[in-house]
Amino acid sequence: MRRRSFLRAAAAAAPAAALSNLMAHSAFAGQVTASGGAAAGLELHPVSAGEDRFGALHSLGFSELAFKVGTQETAGNLFMIEHRNLVPGGPPLHMHLNQEEWFYVMEGQVAFIVGEKRLTLQPGESILAPRRVPHTFSSVVPASHMLIGFAPAGKMEAYFRDAKGDAKMAASAEYMNRYDMEWVGPSPFKKG
Repeated sequence: MRRRSFLRAAAAAAPAAALSNLMAHSAFAGQVTASGGAAAGLELHPVSAGEDRFGALHSLGFSELAFKVGTQETAGNLFMIEHRNLVPGGPPLHMHLNQEEWFYVMEGQVAFIVGEKRLTLQPGESILAPRRVPHTFSSVVPASHMLIGFAPAGKMEAYFRDAKGDAKMAASAEYMNRYDMEWVGPSPFKKG
C-alpha cells in the first residue's frame, strides 16, 4: 500500500513540475503574483484520480481516458490525459507532426515502440516520443494505467473528443491526418 501511495505522489509531482514552467505562458500568466503565488480570483480545478476535468470520460476502444489539463487552460501549451484500464493492443503506429508525447506508467507494464527502439516500462518510469518519430504502445498486463502529456497541445484534445469512442475511425489515416498526426502502420502489438 505504501508503494502505491508513493507512486501516486510521484505521478502527481511530475506534471506539476512541468506545469510550473508553463505558467508564464499559460492562460493564467496574468494571474500569478511576482512571488509565484496565485493572484486573487484565480480559479483552480483539482481533478481526482480517475475523474475527467470536464466531467465526461472518453474511450478509443483500448482504455478509458480522463482529461486532466485542458488545452485552453495552458493557452495551447499542454494537454494531459489519464489512460486507465489499458488493455493489450493500443493505437496504430503513428507520429505527431507538431508535438512531443510524454508517457508516465503509473500501474502495470506498458510496451513501447519509439522510433527503432522497443522497451517495456514499469510503474514510475517514463519516456518521451519526440515529434515526427513513429511510436505506439500496448499494455503488457491487463489494466495498466498511464499519464500522457502532449506539448504543445495542438489538436489532441479535439482528436479524442471528436472520435466519440469510435476506435476504428480514430485509428484511420484520414482521421489522424485531420489532427496533425500521420498514420505509419497498424499496431504491431495487435494479434490477428
